[in-house]
Amino acid sequence: MKVLIADTFEQSGLDAIAAAGCELIYRPEIADEKLAEVLASTCADVLVVRSTHVTEAMLDASSLSLIVRAGAGVNTIDVEAASRRGIYVSNCPGKNAIAVAELAFALILALDRRIPDNVADLRAGRWNKKEYSKARGLYGRSLGLLGFGRIGQEVARRAIAFGMPVVVWSRRFNRDGAAAGAPPGDLEITVVQSPEEVATRADVLSVHLALASDTRNFVGASILNRLAPGSYLVNTSRAEIVDPAALAEAVRTRGIRVGLDVFAQEPSSATGEFTDPVVGLPGVIGTHHIGASTDQAQQAIAAEAVRVIRAYKDTGKVPNVVNLATKTPATHMLVVRHRDRPGVLAHVFEHLRATNLNVQETENIIFEGAEAAIARINLDGNPPADLLKTIEHGNQDILNLYVVKV
Repeated sequence: MKVLIADTFEQSGLDAIAAAGCELIYRPEIADEKLAEVLASTCADVLVVRSTHVTEAMLDASSLSLIVRAGAGVNTIDVEAASRRGIYVSNCPGKNAIAVAELAFALILALDRRIPDNVADLRAGRWNKKEYSKARGLYGRSLGLLGFGRIGQEVARRAIAFGMPVVVWSRRFNRDGAAAGAPPGDLEITVVQSPEEVATRADVLSVHLALASDTRNFVGASILNRLAPGSYLVNTSRAEIVDPAALAEAVRTRGIRVGLDVFAQEPSSATGEFTDPVVGLPGVIGTHHIGASTDQAQQAIAAEAVRVIRAYKDTGKVPNVVNLATKTPATHMLVVRHRDRPGVLAHVFEHLRATNLNVQETENIIFEGAEAAIARINLDGNPPADLLKTIEHGNQDILNLYVVKV
């Protein structure tokens, strides 16, 4: 199995992939058209990326069967194009959660104590203790969380340790039917029913939502205007989740302080010129999209990526896969009890094909002793009774069969 890694990757992960018996191609410098060329020339089976974008044109040029994002989320990958080509897409969820949570809380502290401005004045030879003594403090102030996945939960743990009440909105509680105010698990939090309510109750609002079509510009004026003047906003998720115009307006007119690790106009390379009007606004501080960039996080992500690749190589199964259908077009299941002999399932599939019935999923379970088996075959239609008789009586190794509506 050929594995192409097209981003920087931990040496421990490179060694583990090679030790798993894979042919390793490490090209962290390639991207865009060059990546398409390398995919075509190497005929790689597996592609591992971090921030590198994977487009439909690249997939057209490839022989890939698996793409692994060495990080959380898959927004840099054209997942729909991969799905149309039968290419698995997997990621490494939760492995950077602590690192991102640590940075989010560092930004909260930096906003409250105005640490970047302190440092800038000291380096410029200015001493201004009177100005920088004006800090509110975090103890007893409310932290609002939009999203409560692994990162949000880690931020909540740190906030609770600082004596901050935590208020959460997350669709997972709505979907699971948890009542507002019911704290999940071991965390003492308050769950509310709308993001606007979180903003109303929060002194600090931290964003931890995945980027999707329905979360783009999700944090807009309707949420930002609920924050009290002088509140703090932190975004370590994706820049596109926060409406930039509404954010700028909140900073200018209501004194909202903002800490950002993500920006709409980030350079495509690790170094380069950077211009984004948001960083010129008063009270806005930022970091260089480094949320997951700790040694601990990168080692954990590399180990998880290796686990995904090794499982695929050894078993054909893909951990953390994100693009398998949760529900197929299947309407009926054909259940076939049969002797474990060659040609039985081929006989069944041949007759299904002849009547234009498509097999959506199939499972064949062998009984102890390997003398008999039971096949469960999901179909996109209801096989007629005469077809069932033809299949059952056409092969002596079929013991019986029946149809279940799914």
